[in-house]
Amino acid sequence: MKLDVPGTHRSMAGRSKALRRYLRAPVEDDLRRKMVFLGGPRQVGKTTLALELLGAAGRRHPGYLSWDDPRVRPELLRGRLPGDQRLLVLDEIHKFPRWRNLVKGFYDTEGDRVSFLVTGSARLDHYRKGGDSLQGRYHHYRLHPFSLGEFGSDHSASDLEALLRFGGFPEPLLAGRTRVWRRWQRERLSRVVYEDLRDLESVRNVALVELLVEALPERVGSPLSIRSLSEGLQVAHETVARWLEILENLYVCFRIPPFGAPRIRAVKKETKLYLWDWSQVPGQGERFENLVACHLLKHCHFLEDTEGHRMELRFLRDTDRREVDFVVVRDNTPLFALECKSGDRSPSPALAYFRRRTPIGDFYQVHLGERDYVSNGTRVLPFRTLCRELALP
Repeated sequence: MKLDVPGTHRSMAGRSKALRRYLRAPVEDDLRRKMVFLGGPRQVGKTTLALELLGAAGRRHPGYLSWDDPRVRPELLRGRLPGDQRLLVLDEIHKFPRWRNLVKGFYDTEGDRVSFLVTGSARLDHYRKGGDSLQGRYHHYRLHPFSLGEFGSDHSASDLEALLRFGGFPEPLLAGRTRVWRRWQRERLSRVVYEDLRDLESVRNVALVELLVEALPERVGSPLSIRSLSEGLQVAHETVARWLEILENLYVCFRIPPFGAPRIRAVKKETKLYLWDWSQVPGQGERFENLVACHLLKHCHFLEDTEGHRMELRFLRDTDRREVDFVVVRDNTPLFALECKSGDRSPSPALAYFRRRTPIGDFYQVHLGERDYVSNGTRVLPFRTLCRELALP
């Protein structure tokens, strides 16, 4: 796979203005009734979506109020809001320790005349530092990077190639250039580690957290050993466990647990780790698996945030080391299991084994090729076809 393909760059740049983020319609609809909290990784496009909803060409719009702006912050603390706006965007306000009380006051006094969109690059559902509960006053959404579904049902092989190479974050993906991607990655991870950690967490050894972040891409897709990480960094097991939780809250990585069933001796304590930016993963097979994990997690979060289903992304693994990469569970019912192979291969024997011993409905094996067939009860198909048929967002 070439690193810079001029045709890919032109096609991405040409399509950027036509792309409409998948959460725009449901967020617009919910803003008519409640506040909306919009979380997601740094630089995933939250501000761009918010400005589109404001109808703004830039951040100087009076309805865009960023806690990072020293001119805006004192006005918010005094309770002063623009009086001529129907929608107000409160960006990164969770950095204020008593932000929930502040937002609750705004909503209770002004909610009948104005809609509020609260955005932030840390988990707004996690950083609840003090204040009264906002339960019942808002809907929460998680904005994910671009995926195949956002290119429409006519997405092409070059779209998937671009996603694999540059990731799903708007700036490097739409630029389509390796130099932009490299510089963007360095700058983004530096901001996450040194700025977001500083603003939101009390971490003394920030340099060691940076080393932890650099070690994670090599561990994608395998059972995660915190013991191995702690030995490599020469810090306590509990410390690494806490740092990983912080990195999850900052949308750097996520972990998925195993799926258990009565007729298999499933592992119980192991987890698998993936990155929100799969373009950091060095191996092609592991990177493809991470891309699929992000597509499935996006599907799960979308159904939770828009329809209220209880969704889970898990994996299958027993004590004899038979494994299937993913299981998608809705309302405690396993819908389908999915194995990833970068090449067009025969189905993994583990698929047939678990199909006989679990209540999982459908089994798939996805790949980067073009063949689509059924073997031993498992459908082997291109990942692009699966995205179309399941209508993954």
